[in-house]
Amino acid sequence: MTATQHYSDFKTTTFVDLPALKKGFVTPLSSFGMMAFSGTDALSFLHRQLTNDLEHLSVNAARLAGYCTPQGRLLATFLIWKSADHILLQLPQDILPGLQKRLKMYVLRDKVNIAEASELAQLGFGGQAAPEALTPWFTDLPSQAYAKVDNEHGSIIRVSDAFGAPRYLWIMPTEKLATIWPALNPKLTAFSDNTWKLAEIDAGIPHITTGTQEKFVAQMVNFELIGGVSFKKGCYPGQEIVARMQHRGKTPRRMLAARIPFAGDVAAGTEVFANDDPNQACGMIVNAEQIETDRIACLVSLRYPMPEGITVHLGSATGAALQFTPLPYPLEDNALS
Repeated sequence: MTATQHYSDFKTTTFVDLPALKKGFVTPLSSFGMMAFSGTDALSFLHRQLTNDLEHLSVNAARLAGYCTPQGRLLATFLIWKSADHILLQLPQDILPGLQKRLKMYVLRDKVNIAEASELAQLGFGGQAAPEALTPWFTDLPSQAYAKVDNEHGSIIRVSDAFGAPRYLWIMPTEKLATIWPALNPKLTAFSDNTWKLAEIDAGIPHITTGTQEKFVAQMVNFELIGGVSFKKGCYPGQEIVARMQHRGKTPRRMLAARIPFAGDVAAGTEVFANDDPNQACGMIVNAEQIETDRIACLVSLRYPMPEGITVHLGSATGAALQFTPLPYPLEDNALS
């Protein structure tokens, strides 16, 4: 069963109602999948492949990490946590099959099993009413970002806040959805998972998708600023490139948040152009979602810093102008972790 089939019976709305979103929402994460790693060498294998330190990952925590080409370009970004029997990696469903196949190629003699965790379902929660709505199942919710609580109802992870309110990811056996969903509906507005993607944009969390694989080094999407890279661990594919950029103390591109007055879809990987050099792209859309009928919220990787007075446009130098908004964290040029 695919991730989409898990949630096909549950009614949601795709219309983004910002007041309702801030009040409280629940969304089935139908476009996010999970890979499950098991076996005696699973942890050491992933530690050697990914950008973050997994050897010190607690069972009570989750962690961001990336997977790079040998040239340091991101093939994927993940949220990672441990269960009783597996290490689980959440990522966009569209790149999961290819990543699973690629990682299996590098298992070699390691005792590692890699499978899609299709027996598990994911619900995302946000807004001021979310904590109270979750208390029938989780009396003690995680109090800080990337803390995790496990009980008989599954695992709940607090992720980065968005729209001024806490957010939670609940992972549970698929068969529990049928009983949990009706109990949530009176308390929270049910949105489709474009709302979760929109909340990730508000939190400044990038997701690599098909259109942006191999386009960015980690620092170009602020990945080290949000805890997705360890500079104290050993080697992984692309480590030399990522470390060199960090220790140079200068990142040629950074990810910014913006709104675009545009009434259509904006694909990840769409180029943007500055008015001072209209013939050459100055950056690329990382993620984008509709926030209002005629407005798009996005994360965009741009040459950094941009000179004052420069305007940036979608698709061409005459396209819709990006209106930049603050990120929820500072852009530090040399934040070692």
